[in-house]
Amino acid sequence: MNIQWFPGHMTKTKRMIAEHIRLCDCVIELCDARCPQSSRNPLLPSLIGNKKLLLVINKSDIADPVQTQKWIERFKKEGIMAIALSCNDSKGIGKVFDAVKELLKEKTERDKARGYVNKPARVMVCGIPNVGKSSFINKLYGKAAAKAGDKPGVTRGKQWITLKNGMELLDTPGILWPKFEDKDVALRLAFTGAIKDDVLDVEELCAHLCSYMAKNYPERLKERYKTELTEGLSGYDILTLISRKRGFILKGNEVDTLRGANVVLDEFRGAKLGRITLE
Repeated sequence: MNIQWFPGHMTKTKRMIAEHIRLCDCVIELCDARCPQSSRNPLLPSLIGNKKLLLVINKSDIADPVQTQKWIERFKKEGIMAIALSCNDSKGIGKVFDAVKELLKEKTERDKARGYVNKPARVMVCGIPNVGKSSFINKLYGKAAAKAGDKPGVTRGKQWITLKNGMELLDTPGILWPKFEDKDVALRLAFTGAIKDDVLDVEELCAHLCSYMAKNYPERLKERYKTELTEGLSGYDILTLISRKRGFILKGNEVDTLRGANVVLDEFRGAKLGRITLE
């Protein structure tokens, strides 16, 4: 399955990040807790240079908590400060401010020595599409300041947002990279909705997801769709079983696997299959 999606506005975003990074003290990168590594943009390090980085592992409420903690420990070993967060819960928001304060501790001390006291931090917020940047910013702000949605590509332009504590956030549109060299990475991004379904074969995509679920979370499929999974079933076989079980039948008793695929993908993305990590 060949998955590629890099529309023109992403090229503009890449250029904008490179142009505006000098105005920022540090960067907050959001990734998806269901695929923390795959949802990190390999272009970002070259765009932000030596700026301090905080990695926010968002959507942790719908990912496997044991795996999320393992990823936090792995990133820590790589020298990356990472925290898990869910924008559906405001309790962890304070961790973000504490982490930014820690990241900029040396800079704050230098500013004080030069007579700049309580100088507000300027932070760029980056991430791939549909990772929750706008929802994240709205949680920090306390109300809707950025346009949010559950589809990729909602944010198209940059905007500066000033928080109550004086911190200034630069919201940037979601950006992918021009070519996915790793097929599994592309699939994980497509599963989680980072790539528009319009450019995908959703039946084939869902068949891949069913195969992954059958191998790694078979009980979730059985419980949700009341379907027995016998050995040797392909992903498309499983999709067909689920579609038939849900009553998605066309004229001539043909199974409507397209409708079934859309339902399974929506239910996976909505965590109705449980807390799942894809890597």
